[in-house]
Amino acid sequence: MKHRRISRRRAAMAGAAVAALIAAGVTFQNANASETPKTGAPRTLSVEAAGKLASALDKDLGSDAAGTYYDAKTKQLVVNVLDEAAAQAVQAGGARARIVQNSLAELAGARTALKKDATIPGTSWATDPRTNKIVVTADRTVSKAEWATLTKVVDGLGGKAEIKRSRGEFKPFIAGGDAITGSGGRCSLGFNVVKDGQPYFITAGHCTEAISSWSDSSGNVIGQNEQSSFPGNDFGLVKYTADVDHPSAVDLYDGSMQAITKAGEATVGERVTRSGSTTQVHSGTVTGLDATVNYAEGTVSGLIQTDVCAEPGDSGGSLFDGDAAIGLTSGGSGDCTSGGETFFQPVTEALSAFGAQIG
Repeated sequence: MKHRRISRRRAAMAGAAVAALIAAGVTFQNANASETPKTGAPRTLSVEAAGKLASALDKDLGSDAAGTYYDAKTKQLVVNVLDEAAAQAVQAGGARARIVQNSLAELAGARTALKKDATIPGTSWATDPRTNKIVVTADRTVSKAEWATLTKVVDGLGGKAEIKRSRGEFKPFIAGGDAITGSGGRCSLGFNVVKDGQPYFITAGHCTEAISSWSDSSGNVIGQNEQSSFPGNDFGLVKYTADVDHPSAVDLYDGSMQAITKAGEATVGERVTRSGSTTQVHSGTVTGLDATVNYAEGTVSGLIQTDVCAEPGDSGGSLFDGDAAIGLTSGGSGDCTSGGETFFQPVTEALSAFGAQIG
């Protein structure tokens, strides 16, 4: 195992950052951090508070940080580190520390190797902080020869990656939250947003690349494409052209709606919910971040990976946690009978690209 140490000053900075969060009203819970001696008492954290604490600790730990995730069962923030000194600083800051083998830089190097040598349609990879590895997935379209290539590349990464098969096929899902249609296709509205004081909505980019004019489920034209990005990213912006209600909310398909007041970042281990026009409402867990998917149509990177099921017609639909908008349904494999992997475009990236905000 490689050992790296942090300075006393950096450890003190981590403690100071957490003290500032506590002063702002963040609460924590006792945790069982058996991997290292107990120098602090991790306490109960909401997902949002865990995300803020993770950002503070990652910044202060620098190269000694090796990924974070949220343990939804115990409501602890878990921080991967590379040595005992960093672990002590993390625990003093109110989180649970795990000493792991691979640094974030080493995992980033593994991703670079995969991009160079294993960009094969039907594959994906994402960083999993729980295993401290890059998880590479091959769908059913990947041939035996391609599987052999993938295996060789993964084996050559020396324990920084692992490989698995998916029973389904990675493909963009055409459809979502409330149904929107156009030119013979169907997608889902993701979230209503505001740009320059005007109403818009965001959805999947593979939808807006294929369809330019959008109608609601009754066939009334409601909007025209403004901007679109796919592949690379998977987001599109549509400007409302009709005087229709556009609340900042998600359809829960039970006669009620979930109000959306903000955009949030996903955290591995976070419990999330998806709404789409084909399969309606389903929940699951974030399993990976910064995922890359090699669709037949092209590669999309920076995605959120989950075990929430979805099917064709759910594309563009809403991924959310309470009142926070998290993602737009991009694609995946499987269905809501057998399960599978589903990928989401982060909402925060789309809002930044469009200069828009939730509303």
